[in-house]
Amino acid sequence: MVAIWAGLGFILGAIVGSFLATAAIRWPAGREVTRGRSACDHCDRKLKPMDLIPIAGFLIRRGRCGSCGGAIDRRHLLIEVAAALIGGVALAVAPGPAGLAGALFGWMLLLLGVLDVEHFWLPDRVTGLLALTGIAFGAAGLPPYPNDRLIGLALGFAGLWLTGLLYKALRGREGLGGGDPKLLGAIGAWLGWAALPSVLVLAGLVGLGAVLVARLRGDAVSATTRLPLGALMAMAAWPVWLLLNGML
Repeated sequence: MVAIWAGLGFILGAIVGSFLATAAIRWPAGREVTRGRSACDHCDRKLKPMDLIPIAGFLIRRGRCGSCGGAIDRRHLLIEVAAALIGGVALAVAPGPAGLAGALFGWMLLLLGVLDVEHFWLPDRVTGLLALTGIAFGAAGLPPYPNDRLIGLALGFAGLWLTGLLYKALRGREGLGGGDPKLLGAIGAWLGWAALPSVLVLAGLVGLGAVLVARLRGDAVSATTRLPLGALMAMAAWPVWLLLNGML
C-alpha cells in the first residue's frame, strides 16, 4: 500500500509541478498563469497533448519544441520532478489526508522557494494561502492542533519582523525582505510554534553552506550580499515536516 500511495503522490505531484513551473516562469514576467493554452515560448505554437504530459513530455521531445526546435525551459522539468518527489515522499510517509496535506505544504514551499531564489519575491497571495491552509488543516484535526498553529503563526511573523526592525535600527539598512516574516508565520501555522527554532537553525546551516560554496567558487561575498532567506526557510521547513511525521 505504501508503494501505491507513493506512486499516486508522484503522479499527482508531477501534474501539480506542471502548473507550478508555469506559474514560476510566467508570473514574474506579468504573464497570465491560469488562462489561455500553453504555447512554445519561441514560435508560439499551441502545445499538443503529448507536450503537456509532465516530465515524460519533456523527455520525449528531448527538451525541444516539436515545431521550431527551440529549447524548452529546463525549469519545467526540474520543478515537475521536484513536485513529483514531494508528492511521492509525503504520501509514502503519511498515506491519506495527512500526506496530502504535507504534499500541499511542500508544493507551496517549492513555488515560493523558486520565486525567492530567482526574484527575491515571496508573493503575499501564496504566503497567505499557505497560512490559511495551515490553520484550516489544524481545525480539521491534523496535528499540530489549532492553538500550536496559531501561536506559531504569531510568533513566526512577530519574531522575524522584530528582528528585521532591530537590524535596521542598529545598522541603518534593511536586513530582511517584507515577505520573510510572513513566510515564517505561515510555516509556523503548519508546523506549530515548537518547530520554528529547528526551521531557523536548519535554514541558517543551509545558508552558511551556500555562502561557503560561493566562496570556494571565487564569488565575492560580503556583509551586504543578499541571500534568499525565504527559500532557505522553505528548504528547511519541509524536512522538519518529515521529521515530525516520523521519516527522519
